Amino acid sequence: MRIRVPATSANLGPGFDSCGIALSLYLTIAVKEESESWEIEHSLGDEIPSDESNLIIKTALEVLPSLKPHKLKMTSEIPLTRGLGSSSSAIVAGIELANRLGELNLSTQEKVEIATKIEGHPDNVAPAICGDFVVASFLENDEKDQVKYVKHYFPECELLAFIPTSELLTSESRGVLPTTLSFKEAVQASAIANVMIAALIQGNLPLAGKMMEKDHWHEKYRARLVSHLSKVQEICKKNQAYGSFLSGAGPTVIILTSEEKSQSIQDQLQQLDPQAKVEALSIDQEGVQVF
Repeated sequence: MRIRVPATSANLGPGFDSCGIALSLYLTIAVKEESESWEIEHSLGDEIPSDESNLIIKTALEVLPSLKPHKLKMTSEIPLTRGLGSSSSAIVAGIELANRLGELNLSTQEKVEIATKIEGHPDNVAPAICGDFVVASFLENDEKDQVKYVKHYFPECELLAFIPTSELLTSESRGVLPTTLSFKEAVQASAIANVMIAALIQGNLPLAGKMMEKDHWHEKYRARLVSHLSKVQEICKKNQAYGSFLSGAGPTVIILTSEEKSQSIQDQLQQLDPQAKVEALSIDQEGVQVF
C-alpha cells in the first residue's frame, strides 16, 4: 500500500488561515510488513526521525494508539520549512495510515477535523486531504461543527513556485504578526479576501490576483523576513502576471500567470536568485490518495 499526499500553499494572500490549494509535489509513504517497532526509512537527513517520534507515526498513533508497528518507506518532493505544507502533508499521511491499517473508514469531514485539531488551522491540511482549492474555517470555541470547508475548482493558469534556499520556520514567521488590528483595517482585510474568493470562483484571475497582492493580514509584516518578496512581485508586475503571494508562512512565493508569460517570468526569477528553485507546478485536484 502507498499513501500519497500533495504539497499545499496556504493563505493565497488575504485568505489567511483559511484558503489553500493543493500542488503537484508529493509526500509518498510505502507501507511494508509488520515489525516489532515502528521504523520509517527516508533520505531526508538526521533532523527527520526514523522511529515512532516521526510526525507521521505520531499522528497515526494519536488517531489510533493500538496500531501495530510497521516498516515504512518515505519519499518526499516537498521541501522542508519553505511554506509548502511539509508538516501538514505528514499529518495527513499519518491520519490516512491509521485509517487504512485500522480500517476506520473515516469520512473526508472526519479527516479534515482531525487534521485541523492537530495542525491548529485548516488552510494546509484541508487541501492536502481534498485537493484543488479549499476555503475552510475552524471555530475553536464551538463544541460542535468546529470545522467547515468548501472545495472548488481552481481556475486554469500557469503556476510558478519561487523556492529560495533559505528556510523560514512557521513559529518565526508568526512571531512578527500583530496581536490585534483596528476594526476599520479588519473590515477592509475581510472585504479584500471576500472579493478574492469570489473572483476565483468566477474564474476571474486578473481580479483575484490583484486582491491577492492587497493582503492586510500578514504579508506586510512578514515582508521583512522575506527580502525577495518585493523583487519577485516587481518581476510579476513587469510581465503582467495575474498575481503573486507568499506561500503559507514563506519564504516560497507562488506566481499565477498566463501560459504565454510563464517562461519569461520563470527565466527572470531564476536570474534573480540562481540558487533558488523555480518550479512550474499544477493544481492537484484529488488530494490524499491510496494505491
